[in-house]
Amino acid sequence: MIKGHGDDIYEYDMLRCNFSSNISPLIDTNELREYLSTHLDVINHYPEPSAQSLEERIAEEYQISPKEVLVTSGATDAIYLIAQALRYEQTFAVKRPTFSEYADACRMFGYKEAPKGGAVRWLCNPNNPTGEVRSIDTLKVLSRRHHWLIIDQSYEDSTCCQMLTPKEVIEMQNVIQIHSMTKRFGIPGLRLGYVTAPAPVIERLRANHRPWAVNALAIEAGLWLLDHKNPYEQFAKEDLISETRFLANRLKSIFGIHVYPTETNFMLCSISQGSAAELKEYLLKNHRFLIRDASNFEGLKACHFRIATQHPDYNEELVKAIYTFTQQKNG
Repeated sequence: MIKGHGDDIYEYDMLRCNFSSNISPLIDTNELREYLSTHLDVINHYPEPSAQSLEERIAEEYQISPKEVLVTSGATDAIYLIAQALRYEQTFAVKRPTFSEYADACRMFGYKEAPKGGAVRWLCNPNNPTGEVRSIDTLKVLSRRHHWLIIDQSYEDSTCCQMLTPKEVIEMQNVIQIHSMTKRFGIPGLRLGYVTAPAPVIERLRANHRPWAVNALAIEAGLWLLDHKNPYEQFAKEDLISETRFLANRLKSIFGIHVYPTETNFMLCSISQGSAAELKEYLLKNHRFLIRDASNFEGLKACHFRIATQHPDYNEELVKAIYTFTQQKNG
């Protein structure tokens, strides 16, 4: 695991706006917090060994079998669990830049990287940090080229593009799908994710999963969120994507800033004068804004940074701040 993932707000005081986190700024968790405050007694007891009640609830939502669902302590827990369960495959492939934990997890369990045809192919879709979305046809082609295709759909609720459904994945037999309730409901501190895959695959993963892996408060939150999800999912995804396009165009108008195409609420950018680290420090010091220095993604350079769309007023202020920084760098 690398140091310097986004949302490292624990290192900074008095932030005004966090552009480093890809979680939608429009999600309101007040009702959830109020509910959990009246159910804190769950922390006095061990949680379910395998989060069975939440797996059943997720299966009900997708109309699949509970045997085709495994709840994990966040999507990252699922990544390492899958790498452990498939370690006999020995080789992996991943296209960069992307989330670093796929390669880290594979290396931990002794895989060798085989870029042109690894047995286990990892894909973040939508991709972090670029916001690129692969089509369903592309995913089906990839599934035929590799023994296993692992699709991390953590950002599936951050795009208007069509995603593979769990039912479709289960029918494909060699595809494993990762989901993130963290991203969907804006609860990164609770660490809650799940895997959907054919029952024999889930059984293999479960054999490697430690008991009580998901804490009781997270399970309680997950059950409540799925029963009360409407207030959380009416955050006008289309409007957020529209605001992202507007922000991207505003940034593109700044000389020295390049913005990569995106289909999500976050975007990868690069700066021609100075570095992402310098820009990050400038924004922190002068505006108390936090962006993601993306230079530690394999395949990216010191000039790359990632930002996620926030409320329009903050977005406009960020554009002006970046413009001022570039003017200073360009003399």
